[in-house]
Amino acid sequence: MFFKHVYDKSLAQASYVVGCQAKGVAIVIDPQRDVDVYLRIAEENNLKITHIAETHIHADFLSGSRELAAVTGASLYLSDEGGEDWQYEFPHIGLKHGEIIKLGNLSLEVLHTPGHTPESISFLLTDHPATDEPVMVFTGDFVFVGDIGRPDLLDKAAGLKGTQEQGAKQMYESIQRFAELPAHIQVWPGHGAGSACGKALGAVPSSTVGYEKIRNWAFQYERDEKGFTDYLLEGQPEPPKYFGMMKHLNKVNRPLLVEVPKHPKLNKEEFLTAYNHGLTVIDTRNKTDFSTGFIPGSINIQGNNSFSTWAGWVLNYQEQFILVAEDNQMEDLTRKLMRIGLDNIYGFISDVDDLGLELQTADVIGIEAFKSYVEEAQAQIVDVRGVSEYETEHVKGADNVFVGTLQDNLDKINKDKQVVIHCQSGDRATVAYSLLRKNGFDKVKNYSGGMMEWKEEGNNVV
Repeated sequence: MFFKHVYDKSLAQASYVVGCQAKGVAIVIDPQRDVDVYLRIAEENNLKITHIAETHIHADFLSGSRELAAVTGASLYLSDEGGEDWQYEFPHIGLKHGEIIKLGNLSLEVLHTPGHTPESISFLLTDHPATDEPVMVFTGDFVFVGDIGRPDLLDKAAGLKGTQEQGAKQMYESIQRFAELPAHIQVWPGHGAGSACGKALGAVPSSTVGYEKIRNWAFQYERDEKGFTDYLLEGQPEPPKYFGMMKHLNKVNRPLLVEVPKHPKLNKEEFLTAYNHGLTVIDTRNKTDFSTGFIPGSINIQGNNSFSTWAGWVLNYQEQFILVAEDNQMEDLTRKLMRIGLDNIYGFISDVDDLGLELQTADVIGIEAFKSYVEEAQAQIVDVRGVSEYETEHVKGADNVFVGTLQDNLDKINKDKQVVIHCQSGDRATVAYSLLRKNGFDKVKNYSGGMMEWKEEGNNVV
């Protein structure tokens, strides 16, 4: 048996290539949209991708299943569970609980595991030449290492009100059935630490059923459904705004993108024409470089592992945008954006100093200045971290406006007062600072040290 774990750090998303080397065939489970990685793996290992499967209709990334099927001719195996409202709206081979996918000398049994979503399924793998007992289970967003999938995304991200309580009850029932699997079975989930699909995902890539029964909180509520559902629903992080769009695009027919596109580098005239017509500018430089000189109205989203997540929070899917990035960054940034369906890149520039614009600078302050503003009644301190982080502990007197929803809550920021923003360690505050400046807030200071420095220096929190 061939096995390959493919991991996208930018979305903390896992996909899998499993092959029968005797027959030269392979299945890809939950592929990302830039599918060349799977083509390369298959070619290097003399395998042909004949099967493609998904564990559910994803909300956190744009699945590459249809792109991969278009390139390889492989068959799509997708869930037909969950009822009429949870069916994929494009051709596929439907899967029901208990059905078997045969892949050479391997087999994958379909387990209906609702809770995260009504149609969620897992795949129980058996390597028949070695044993007739299952050896692995691919759980998607059902069971993670140390956590389980959240049932509130349909309610909060897709606007399907009232679904989270039913999802939590379904998750409780699915967990009871999962606990009956043999302890030795390896658990390979769809996400790792850093994903917004749970609140306490572990950092290691895999586990076993036995280990999860011991260490995963969800298995400690054997006869307490209410305790289970209450804990599952409380304290979940804010789902990124783009999740609703992903849920839609992964269900319906959409344009396919079978190659990583290349985008033009704009000259001064091309950039200024687009900029003056109102195209959004996303500056991907690090926050320090951005603070020393940035294009008025540009938004700073650093090109690190969180780039696509914050872009999904901020950008409009129907509008084109421009990137500030180096030439050698563009392929990586394009991949990160296409994985959540942000394909409307108009072009990019690398040098902000060569445009003839009067650049702005960020007003970044240190901890001593921040202390003085905390004590000053005329200043508004704004904590742009998530709600659960703020409720756990915050600087006394600080208001909470989460950076992801800041553009929808500008009325909570006082334009007449000195505004001082901060987050945990500075990255989110830089996004927030640029958004406020873009929206006409001129009296803004950014305490870049954030809660991390504030606490390290022994200052009080409430």
